[in-house]
Amino acid sequence: MEVDVLLSGGEINFAPANVIEEVVQNVRTICATPKYSVPMDRLFGINGTIVDRPTPKAIAEIQAEIIQAIRKYEPRCRVKRVTFDADIDGKLVATVRIRIDEE
Repeated sequence: MEVDVLLSGGEINFAPANVIEEVVQNVRTICATPKYSVPMDRLFGINGTIVDRPTPKAIAEIQAEIIQAIRKYEPRCRVKRVTFDADIDGKLVATVRIRIDEE
């Protein structure tokens, strides 16, 4: 099953109803966590210094970071693509399409 995960907002659900909800929430958490901010796993998350780079370079680096982090920390899914939409103020919002293999 393929799911689009919008990487902005979202509430934390401490009791996901199924594997899909759990994986989606984990992907959001991975992508919302800055690297070096988790005490027992400093490499968990996404490099936050990328945001200060020029937009085309930042997009390429963030895509690579997202793919690597999800591959490492949420092995129950595969990243199909990472896309970005800009709002009127130029803020980029990422959407990650993942494939979840249900067993």
